[in-house]
Amino acid sequence: MRWEDEAWRAKMRVRLDVNGVWDARIGGHGLPLARFEAEAGRWAEAHAGLEVRREAGGLAWTSLPDQTDTARELTEFGRYAASRFENVVVLGMGGAAAGATALHAALTHPYWNLLPPVSRVGPRLFVLDTGDPVAVSGLLDLVDPGRTLFQVVSKSGTTAETMAQFLVFRRALVNLLGERYREHIVVTTHPTEGVLRLLARQEGYLTFDMPAEVDERFGALSAAGLLPAAAGGVDLAELLAGARYADEVTRDADPWRNPALMAAALHWLAYQQGQTVAVLMPFVAALTGVADWFRHLWAASLGKRLDREGRVVHVGPTPVRALGATDLHSQAQLYLEGPADKLVHFLLVDEYGREAPIPELRTRVNLPDAAARAARDQVVADLGYLGGELMSHLLQAEARAAETALTEAGRPSLAHRLPQINAFTVGQLLYLLQMQTAYAAELFGVNAYDQPGVEAVKIATYALMNRPGYAARRAEIEGVEAGRRDEWTI
Repeated sequence: MRWEDEAWRAKMRVRLDVNGVWDARIGGHGLPLARFEAEAGRWAEAHAGLEVRREAGGLAWTSLPDQTDTARELTEFGRYAASRFENVVVLGMGGAAAGATALHAALTHPYWNLLPPVSRVGPRLFVLDTGDPVAVSGLLDLVDPGRTLFQVVSKSGTTAETMAQFLVFRRALVNLLGERYREHIVVTTHPTEGVLRLLARQEGYLTFDMPAEVDERFGALSAAGLLPAAAGGVDLAELLAGARYADEVTRDADPWRNPALMAAALHWLAYQQGQTVAVLMPFVAALTGVADWFRHLWAASLGKRLDREGRVVHVGPTPVRALGATDLHSQAQLYLEGPADKLVHFLLVDEYGREAPIPELRTRVNLPDAAARAARDQVVADLGYLGGELMSHLLQAEARAAETALTEAGRPSLAHRLPQINAFTVGQLLYLLQMQTAYAAELFGVNAYDQPGVEAVKIATYALMNRPGYAARRAEIEGVEAGRRDEWTI
């Protein structure tokens, strides 16, 4: 295994570039290096607090990279799924689905589902992270249930959208296959509790556990994310090796040697000076899913009304996902000249897995008059600089241009730099971003592992859908609606 070679691991290390952050370098709205150095005790306390939680067993997600037996089991099941099914459909919401999307987008062909079957090493993947009836029924139009594996992901087993999706597709399977429908369902849920676990036992569904102590949004490296990845041919052993490598790095208490702690500290420091918007901008399309996953992780973990002492604080950076260079043509204007309330966090890649050479522009040689020849020469002069270049060089130039423009405008930025995109580096990146989130929660003094705001919406949904036991909440909601519905509707 290449990841067992120390030199290769060092070459594949994901690094954090903080050159574009400090006020001493960029002036303007850069982060104060003196303040960062003065807060050394705060960073040490955050690291120590997390280590104490880890040693006490409070960070179960940090043990996911060590699940080598589970990885082997899922790899074997992934091969089986690839040989038997044309499609894999993940039924899940939010954190239950985001990890699968991130891994598949990063580590498979960019047009995976559109490739002919002979060009794919696995089934098409559809992650149905929605309750939209058009999307749900539309997927039924597209996939043959008899040639599809459905992975139902819900740790609680009560997520309304997920279970509604499940009931829709279960009915389609039963109508088509009768008792054999069970062969097309695999469940990822709490190992012992919940209605989905109970149903899986009753009906005999194959199950892969979501560890009881792991929150779904920290479960990208659990079966929720690994099963679809395995079906797509992703090397799970290398993925988890990358996460373990990142875990080793984050055991260091010095932020200058611990990129997750450093990134968390910088985001906290930026927040203190009014830069409350955290922009994650990958300059490679494959990492767009990672950015979306991080947006979910960051928002649900850090946006809190109460701190861990029960005080009302209403804190949390607002995460935004932007894709470079696509969104440079719109959002860059806002980031450079709009409110100075953002810290831009780039995801950059040194080597792309494939290349697209840019051909030289060749035009007509024989033209009727001098004016036509002059026009041709002008076109060649304006576009000729691209000929003979590489698309990767263009994208990297745009990333450098964005970093430079932010620096010149006095707007801070930092960057994770991946040597390549492979299972090892993606495993590192996911783990580093999870640790960054955990450190940030220590710094903000909030619980990263609850979600009372999300639960409030879930409870309101149960009430409005007449779930037994929620009648009182429904009456409260109807009272609120009665007070606002008519007078201000335009």
